[in-house]
Amino acid sequence: MKKILIIDDEVNIGLLLSKFLGKNGFEVKTASTGASAFDILSKEYFNLVMCDFRLEDTDGREVLKKIKHLYPRTGVIIITGYSDIKLAVELIKMGAYDYITKPLYPDEILNTVNKALETQQALFDELEDQPLSKPGGEKKNEKKNIQVLDNYVVGQSGAARDLMRQIELVAPTNYSVILIGESGTGKESVAKSIHQKSNRRDKPFIAMDCGSLTKELAGSEFFGHEKGSFTGALFTKIGHFEMANGGTLFLDEVGNLSYEIQASLLRTVQERRVKRIGSTKEIELDVRLIVATNENLVDAISKGRFREDLYHRFNEFGIYLPPLRERGKDILTFAQYFLDHANQELNKEVKGFSNEVEECFLAYTWPGNVRELKNVVRRAVLLTEGELVMEKALPLEMSNFMKLAALEGGVDNNYVTTTVVKEKKLDLKNAALEAEYETILKVLKEVNFNKTKAAKILKIDRKTLYNKMKAISLE
Repeated sequence: MKKILIIDDEVNIGLLLSKFLGKNGFEVKTASTGASAFDILSKEYFNLVMCDFRLEDTDGREVLKKIKHLYPRTGVIIITGYSDIKLAVELIKMGAYDYITKPLYPDEILNTVNKALETQQALFDELEDQPLSKPGGEKKNEKKNIQVLDNYVVGQSGAARDLMRQIELVAPTNYSVILIGESGTGKESVAKSIHQKSNRRDKPFIAMDCGSLTKELAGSEFFGHEKGSFTGALFTKIGHFEMANGGTLFLDEVGNLSYEIQASLLRTVQERRVKRIGSTKEIELDVRLIVATNENLVDAISKGRFREDLYHRFNEFGIYLPPLRERGKDILTFAQYFLDHANQELNKEVKGFSNEVEECFLAYTWPGNVRELKNVVRRAVLLTEGELVMEKALPLEMSNFMKLAALEGGVDNNYVTTTVVKEKKLDLKNAALEAEYETILKVLKEVNFNKTKAAKILKIDRKTLYNKMKAISLE
C-alpha cells in the first residue's frame, strides 16, 4: 500500500484529504507543521508528500528543498490557495512533481497523485536496477543507459529529470522559451530538443548568435534585405526570421543585443511580421522563439540595458540549466559518454576513470561546464595508454585545484609541503605569511588558476606569483 503524508495547517483540509485518499486505497498520515512533518518522515518512509505552500512555521519551498535533500525517493506535490505560473515553474525546477491550486477537486487530486506515484516508482525501479560495486572495493566500469538530446547528455539526477520534464511540458506548446544558464551548459542542444519534440519538428530550426552581431549587420541578419537597398547589397538576402518561418528561431546570447536592435526586434516579435530592408512588402510570420542568455536579464533591465517589454515577450516559459558543478554524479555519466565517443574517434579502448580522477571530476568547479568536460575527457583519452584514465592525464589546472582543496581543508598529505601551512608558529612573520598564502589561494580559486588574472588582482608580477605558488607546492 502506498503511503502519503499530508502537511497542512488547516486541520479540516488535512482530514478531508486523508479520508478521501484513504478510501482510494492509500495509507495516509497528516501533519500541521513542517517540524512535525519531518519528525514523522524521520521515522518511516512515505512514497509521496502533499504539502500546503503556506505553513505556520515554514513554507512549501523550504519543505520541498529539505525533502529532496533528505528523502530523494519521496515525491512532492505542493498545494496552494492561488495560481501563480512563475511559482509553479520554480517549484517544478526544484523537484516538485506538480502544483495544485485550491479549491481541490477529487478527480484532479486522484489523477495527480496516481501519476506522481507512477513517476516515483519508475525512478525507484531505476535505482534498484543499478549494479553494485564488486566486493573488496574493486573498480567496476559498467556502461550506463545514457539518454542524449541532440548531443546533450541528460543525466540521471533530480536536476536532469526536472529538465526533461520541463522540456516535455513546454515542447508541444507555442510558448516562447528563455533558456538561462552559464556558457557551455548546452542551451542550443536543449533548444533543438524542444523543437524536435514540438509540432514544428518537420520545419526549420534556425540558430543565430546574437553575441557576434554589430548594429550595422543586425537588421540584415534578422530581417533580410533586397538587392541594392544599401551600399554593398549586391544580392537579395533572406533574414533569419524568414528562414525560420513555420519552425523555430533560436537566438543565443540575447543579452548582448544593443538597445536599438532590441527595439526593432520587439516590433517584429509583437506584430509577427517582417519586412526586408529596402522592401515595401510585409511577410507574415509563424515562428516560435527560443532565446538563451548567460546573464541576469532582470538585472540588465534594472540597469537600463535590456527592454522589459521584450524580456516578457521572450519569457513565456523559463528553463534554468544548472552548471555542471551542481549536477552531482551526472558529471560521471557525462564523462563516460564523452569517453566512449573519444574511444571511437581515436580508435582506443580506454574503459573508464581511476577513483582519483572521478573524485577530481566531482570536486572541480567546471567553469567551462559540459563543453570543458568534453575537452578534458577527449584530451585524457588521447594521453592514456592503459585501461583507466589516471590523474596525470588531467590538465594542470585540475591537478592544482585538488592541491588547493587539500590545502584549504588542512589535509597534511603529499600536496602540502610548506611548513608555514603545516606548522602554525605564533609569531608575526609567520602570521603574515599565512595571511598572504590564504589570499593567494582564494584568488587562484576565483580565477580557476589563471596566473595572469591572479597576478593582476594581487597586484604583483607573474614571476613573483609563480615563486609564491611554488612555495606552497602549487607549481
